[in-house]
Amino acid sequence: MAQLEFQTFLSLLLNGLSTASMLFIVASGLSIIFGVTQVVNFSHGSFYMLGAFVAYSATSWLPVTGVNYWLGVLAAVGIVALVGLLIELVVLRRIYHAPELLQLLATYGVILIIQDAAKGIWGFEDLIGPRVPGLSGAVSFLGIRLPSYNLFIIVLGPAIFLLLWVILQKSNWGTKVRAATEDREMLGALGVNQKWLFSSVFCLGSGLAGLGGALQLPRDAANLGMDFNMLTEAFVVVVIGGLGSISGAFLASLLVGVLQSFGTLILPKFTLVLIFIIMAVVLVVRPQGLAGAAQVQVRIATRPLQAAPGGGRGTAYVALAALVLLLLAPRVFNEYTVTLLIEMFIFVLFAVSLHFLIGPSGILSFGHAAYFGLGAYAVALGVKYLNLSMVPALILAPLVAALGALIYGWFCVRLSGVYRAMLTLAFAQITWSVAWQWINVTGGDNGVLGIRPDRWASSKELYFYLALAVCALGLIAMWKVTLSPFGYALRASRDSALRAAAVGIPIRRLQWIAFVLAGAVAGVAGALYAYAKGSVFPDVASIPTSVDGLIMVLLGGIEHAVGPIVGA
Repeated sequence: MAQLEFQTFLSLLLNGLSTASMLFIVASGLSIIFGVTQVVNFSHGSFYMLGAFVAYSATSWLPVTGVNYWLGVLAAVGIVALVGLLIELVVLRRIYHAPELLQLLATYGVILIIQDAAKGIWGFEDLIGPRVPGLSGAVSFLGIRLPSYNLFIIVLGPAIFLLLWVILQKSNWGTKVRAATEDREMLGALGVNQKWLFSSVFCLGSGLAGLGGALQLPRDAANLGMDFNMLTEAFVVVVIGGLGSISGAFLASLLVGVLQSFGTLILPKFTLVLIFIIMAVVLVVRPQGLAGAAQVQVRIATRPLQAAPGGGRGTAYVALAALVLLLLAPRVFNEYTVTLLIEMFIFVLFAVSLHFLIGPSGILSFGHAAYFGLGAYAVALGVKYLNLSMVPALILAPLVAALGALIYGWFCVRLSGVYRAMLTLAFAQITWSVAWQWINVTGGDNGVLGIRPDRWASSKELYFYLALAVCALGLIAMWKVTLSPFGYALRASRDSALRAAAVGIPIRRLQWIAFVLAGAVAGVAGALYAYAKGSVFPDVASIPTSVDGLIMVLLGGIEHAVGPIVGA
């Protein structure tokens, strides 16, 4: 029995080290890119996916021999590095001094472009690559058999770490990279061409992501979903290790890889949740990560925020005309258009609640879908397990979402800048992970079905008027809060935290209350969404849902209260 337990322990440890090496190869590129450019690169997972697809094509075209296989891997790395360089020149070079929100959305746009390009070139099917010549067997080690390729990956990860360390510490280029990480403005003042330094760093980081994808091909099929799967894990590694720290990324990869491996045996239903809990704990205890440097907060708004739409009577007439048209919509438009309008009302509420955090409060949130999802699941589970009617369920949803925001916000207000944004992402991923893996309660990816409005709101027309009324009340409430002394104090804290603190404004407390208010309104939107769709799935709390809200806010404009309405 003891021998069996030892073999199980050793097998899990070696599998964890193999996963850790793969994570490091991908995460090291992301860490280098952020350390120098200060860009939160959401498209990094796409380069990983692209590396797998290109490696599949390259190894399929050539006869499967040892030399040809590795030539195909190198070709994949080179092509992905060139794609990364092209994206840096065309897109990212223009936004290095932009707020994190604009950088996030620009790199998310790159994700969509690469996704569509991959669909057009390789299709929707999973593509299984060939075995690696010479590494297709297994090795006996202390009574267990481990794939030779996994042992190769275990050795390759530390080898790449040592190579990167030598390059960054001993070469002239590495010295410039480390200097840019410390103070890129001073580096520019000394005459170093920052643009081409950034380009070379992005090319290297993209190539490392492509290498990770190419190396993953023999272990897993190339597919269109592998970008987001790796992206979240790579971000966890980089944030735990410290943004910009290679040594921190290596330590964090070991921690995450081993914990994931042992978690499949000890806590099989909570493996996804575990890594995000660790990330949240590290950010709260040591915001800069295990080996990272403190992050300077970046101000989002550069001009005074308009609290409410101006324009006097003209604006009032426009709003009245829009309201009349909306009231007549169910009788004028077909059912499909009315359904779209209902979804518009829902996402107006969601976008306005997010705008309240980003605009007046000055809090960048990458995970606002957490509260939208909590509201939706409050309705779904209340109907499924408590047989709640519609009114109690609609009341329960914002309370549950507000409770989640109360807990998450308590931690988030203690950080600033990109670290706070990443903590909001971590909490959203915890919410998504629970919904995905707690199958006995949430149904997992099968979702919760059969959510129907009560008879008094069962028709499409009646539900349209309900959604319109709730949306209008939510907008009025948000505008009232923004125009209140509380709203002015929030904006003072956003514009000058030091002055606000000097005159006695409790900044953290106000931001915490803002989290709760925004979460409650997002929960209402989630509740309406659950009844409109008749079902709830984990994707209501996923990263794409959060990004959708950010896109709505940005499209309409951060600096005006009408912006999120127009964007939605």
